[in-house]
Amino acid sequence: MSVYVKDLVKDLNLEVLISEQALDKTIDSDLLARPGVELAGFFDFYDPNRIVLFGSKEASFMQLFDEKTMKERIETLFKKQPPCMIFSRNVYIHDMFYELGHTYGVAILRSTHRTTALASLLYNFLHANLAPRKTLHGVLVDIHGLGTLIIGKSGIGKSETALELIKRGHLLVADDRVDMYEASAGSVIGYAPDITKKLIEVRGIGIVNVVEMYGAGAFREDKKIRLVVELEAWNEEKHYDRLGVETEYVRYFETELPKITIPVLPGRNVATLVESAADNMKLKYLGYDAAKDFVDKINKKAEGKE
Repeated sequence: MSVYVKDLVKDLNLEVLISEQALDKTIDSDLLARPGVELAGFFDFYDPNRIVLFGSKEASFMQLFDEKTMKERIETLFKKQPPCMIFSRNVYIHDMFYELGHTYGVAILRSTHRTTALASLLYNFLHANLAPRKTLHGVLVDIHGLGTLIIGKSGIGKSETALELIKRGHLLVADDRVDMYEASAGSVIGYAPDITKKLIEVRGIGIVNVVEMYGAGAFREDKKIRLVVELEAWNEEKHYDRLGVETEYVRYFETELPKITIPVLPGRNVATLVESAADNMKLKYLGYDAAKDFVDKINKKAEGKE
């Protein structure tokens, strides 16, 4: 995975000070370089794939050296061809940076944010854009704020279920193909590829644009996945959990997500079942487990405590 410097400039609203042509360079690392020991002349562990971030500390440290020594060390940074160099707000930018940036074709950028805030914004942007991706066949909907991923075999009724949920006021995130990445440990974000954004395919009807049909409030760009619901054809020989005491999990990247299997057969309102599953899971996240509460009451009654 990689991202262009120009995408970083656009997303973080950075000012381009020099080398517009260098904005087509790619960024391959989600880590930042804060040149401290490098400014002191130690480059053994310097990673040229990282964005170089200059804050007030680096600018102050530079003033400890004479200009000739500092230019040699700064030029060494440029020779290693980092994707770009970014200066935080109120940091003085010496003329040598403009000269060397032009010579070596490295973009010099400036932010309106202070160093700590800028570093956080850069990390979030890079991690979101460079994190490993996974693609699943399914539908992702936002049900009362809970990102619910609906999976199942082709033709089981995933899109039809999603369409009914959208009619009830819930939000579509992605249909048919769901792209996802792990934003952080325990946080998997799902979204739709550009070509299918706002669209849902329903057999017998065709392609439906949910924004044009139901309004802008029927779609959102991405959503953290909190529940996976698998739809499957009813199997009389299979045992289905009737109480919901035991929770099944599915693993995406390094994150385990709760999973519920809903059997589908004629007469069952699948959209209502998925909506109820999401609402029930939301209660569990808030600390209330109806199945556990029911079992506890049964146990107390059996022990004669009620």
